[in-house]
Amino acid sequence: MKPGPEEFTTALRALMMPSDTNHQGTVFGGVILSRIDQAGYLEARKNGRHRWVTASIDQVNFVAPVYDGDTVSFKTRTIKTGRSSVTVEIRVEAERHSTGDVVQVTNANLTMVSVNAAGIPIPFNSPPTIGAAS
Repeated sequence: MKPGPEEFTTALRALMMPSDTNHQGTVFGGVILSRIDQAGYLEARKNGRHRWVTASIDQVNFVAPVYDGDTVSFKTRTIKTGRSSVTVEIRVEAERHSTGDVVQVTNANLTMVSVNAAGIPIPFNSPPTIGAAS
């Protein structure tokens, strides 16, 4: 059964490794931002098999750190659609390696735009523009 628009689905999960962390053992914010972008793409792609580019990311406030060994979940849902754009909400949660506790790390909204090979926005509900040659 397909989730309703109010429900989040897990788009991406990642185990945080020492290479993701600073000298204090906490994960770099940029690592989380990169994965937020990836999760946004995966959610946007549900709305059309196109090239999707990130047009904007709203304010991202980190409310809890992520540590080496934590498993981070990037949960997504589409909250708004336009002609060529999709706004995706992403909830980031970390499962602590040491305790199994789950903590919210941050939330973000991304606007993703479907584009053709020339980078021109196209309606996201148009026929697929990606295939084996893309």
